[in-house]
Amino acid sequence: MREHGIDRQAGCLDFRFGGVRMRAFGSGALFIPAASTLVASDLHLGKSERIARQGSQLLPPYETPDTLERLQADIDHAAARTVICLGDSFDDDRSASHVVSSFGNRLAGMGTDRRWIWITGNHDPDPDIGWGEVRQEIQVEGIRLRHCAGDRCPEMSGHYHPKAKISSRGRSLSRPCFLVDRDRIILPAYGTYTGGLDCRESPLSEIMRDDASAILTGPQPRIFPVRTLRPSRACWSCAQTGRLLDSPSPTE
Repeated sequence: MREHGIDRQAGCLDFRFGGVRMRAFGSGALFIPAASTLVASDLHLGKSERIARQGSQLLPPYETPDTLERLQADIDHAAARTVICLGDSFDDDRSASHVVSSFGNRLAGMGTDRRWIWITGNHDPDPDIGWGEVRQEIQVEGIRLRHCAGDRCPEMSGHYHPKAKISSRGRSLSRPCFLVDRDRIILPAYGTYTGGLDCRESPLSEIMRDDASAILTGPQPRIFPVRTLRPSRACWSCAQTGRLLDSPSPTE
């Protein structure tokens, strides 16, 4: 069904940004058909290892294989020739070494016969990966891709782990979301262990335009004007990133 330029299909939602067709997957990945490019942000691979290494609260160590399994499914579904991981792919640079030593063959297999680009983030400014291209930013179809939103547009970024809350059939639902306006797309965090920032909170409320839309992830992505969404109650508080939903915090 087409509504206001939006194409709805099972498990994804197509829209246009900067004259370019985009496909938001329910998983939180974004596909650019014209460039056969799949983009995912904030995988935070190795988070459970990093937390254990630092002696913090232990998490079940399954987030890396779970995240990679979902990413592989999206790559296969899209038949993507290029994959761009939009920063904070690893929970820190030491996590990158751990993930490569433990899952290197699986990762390398995912990159076979396609271009793979690792954009650096604040968590992984200098990852030792050993394959693929490591960049600070890249341009695709006239759109600048980077980890954190900047002052040059149009652009696509991540970093903030946006989430949104809606009410449906008498129940409240909080989900990761894409934020979209005429200048920017901010992707949700793709990783299994990632918190989120309410899309109505600062700094997202200052970064995005007043007419921004949120595309909620899930089995059938749904789009809402941000101004109509409900404020969300915070589980975490962080002076630098505003309110966070759902522990553990992405700023840990």
